[in-house]
Amino acid sequence: MWQRLRSPIERVAYYTTALGREVLPHPYWRAQWERWLARLGQDGIAPETAERLAYYNKLEEGASAAAAPRLRDMSHKPSYYYYDLRRFASAFDRELQLGYVFGDVNFVPAIPSVVKSRPIGNGNTNGVLMKLDRLRHYRWPQDSLPFEQKAPRAVWRGVLNTEARRRLVELYGGHTAFDIGHVQTGVEGVAPKARLSIPQQLASRYIISLEGNDVATNLKWIMTSNSLCLMPRPRYETWFMEGALVPGRHYAELRADLSDLEETVAHYERHPEEARRIISEAHAHVARFADTRREALLSFLVLQKYFECTGQMERRPLVTTA
Repeated sequence: MWQRLRSPIERVAYYTTALGREVLPHPYWRAQWERWLARLGQDGIAPETAERLAYYNKLEEGASAAAAPRLRDMSHKPSYYYYDLRRFASAFDRELQLGYVFGDVNFVPAIPSVVKSRPIGNGNTNGVLMKLDRLRHYRWPQDSLPFEQKAPRAVWRGVLNTEARRRLVELYGGHTAFDIGHVQTGVEGVAPKARLSIPQQLASRYIISLEGNDVATNLKWIMTSNSLCLMPRPRYETWFMEGALVPGRHYAELRADLSDLEETVAHYERHPEEARRIISEAHAHVARFADTRREALLSFLVLQKYFECTGQMERRPLVTTA
């Protein structure tokens, strides 16, 4: 929870913008989206955009949304999820049916549903990814400190809501060369440590990322920094495409039992050029999400494809074959 919300100014700006969009009528948003579709019809979809659309929305024609609620009945809670989805759903008829599951989703929904997160792998088609709860998850802190000038230690802070996190603290919480600890009170046998801000963590060369209820919240900001991300292979993915990350290319892989943390840090201390290369590839992955116009276009396309594949809108080969 300590990382969950941003500053009051950012929250006020978020809600002010969101509520302002609510005032504008559906025809305004529909006309805007039709203009985008017309331009796409002339220029086509860029390969990068088509690749990501296919990644986020794996539905095929014949999918059913018969059991899904109508857009006009969309839940307003949690509000971050509602407004992030409503921003793009406003372009579509309110009588259309759209499945959605708000919150941390670590399962595949029974019906095609928009989700923030889903399990990685085959069989997750019903989980249609969109960029939800973005105020919490999509933060890109500035890091001006080069890798070599950071402290040669591994750092982690968080809550002990998984076995992997508890194991990390039990194994390395007392390690003098690392700064690893949890921030919960009332945890038997494992004393908490002081919270660390993101800038404080960025003073270390190695930052550990461990999944919680679903994805690891800190993964995105670690990969935009000049620190090296250490983590086991992820099990869940979001709009950030965690399932497309390659160990040894985008992050330094740890064993599932975390028993190799010391040797992993020692390896990259001996081979800093490898660490710098991985950090550079991590930055390249983060850069895929920097174009705000493409991010908005993809969000519209994910919903357009959903409604086409569930037979609620006329099929446009431009979208459904992507």
